[in-house]
Amino acid sequence: MCGRYAASRKPDDLADLFEVRKWDPTETLAPDWNVAPTKDVYVILDRPVRDSGSPDPVRQLRALRWGLVPSWAKTPEVGVKLINARSETAAEKPSFRRALAARRCLLPADGYFEWVTGVQERRLEEEGRKKRPRKQPWFVTPADGSVFAMAGLYEFWRDRNLPDDHPRAWWATCTVLTTEAESTDLAGYDGSGPRALADIHPRMPLMMTPDRWDAWLDPATTDPDALAGLLSAPPAGLLRAHPVGTAVSNVRNNGPELVTELPAPEEETLF
Repeated sequence: MCGRYAASRKPDDLADLFEVRKWDPTETLAPDWNVAPTKDVYVILDRPVRDSGSPDPVRQLRALRWGLVPSWAKTPEVGVKLINARSETAAEKPSFRRALAARRCLLPADGYFEWVTGVQERRLEEEGRKKRPRKQPWFVTPADGSVFAMAGLYEFWRDRNLPDDHPRAWWATCTVLTTEAESTDLAGYDGSGPRALADIHPRMPLMMTPDRWDAWLDPATTDPDALAGLLSAPPAGLLRAHPVGTAVSNVRNNGPELVTELPAPEEETLF
């Protein structure tokens, strides 16, 4: 799954990297090393520009709220539960199938966080002890320092309680697609720590490598079967993982120190 990530790149850098043709400086977001659900996040998408007079899609950088609200939802609160969508079943789920067919996006990140509960603490939890399990956060990031482009979906929701000209009449929201992590070996394995992402968590954000960006964003592709080849986990060796401090567990903490690598914990306390 993906419930927290870091995104510190500037919009100018993202615009160059993803060949963006349109972005609104009023939507500029501050660098964020502790992105949490319901925050506004950057997404890359291809769609026509409203009031441009052209039906052709344009590559855009937009700021959307993380937590997808389906168009048919009665209230926006449902978005808190829809921060992730399983890539294997998105085409079947009412909350995601329309967006998968027509509204796909990329969420640029530096990497994402995942928490591992130590073996000793898990045993206490299973035995019903009151001691709270200690969880060690890990940061997963591209081994070469490149952008982690997470596959996502976006949707629009109309608040019928507000007039058309109200600034909150329309909500633009998004979700992160996830996939199985079991086949994704990490780079730089030296015999200690996790060998593969599945050692940290069985799910991971669906990473889109640059060769897939255009195909994923193309709104002309509406058949889920045509997207099947894009929904696989990334090749082995593209990602690395390192332990970080527990300060990231508090959403109020923010700063580059949250992704600073710590010495690897003893393996028997984690896996």
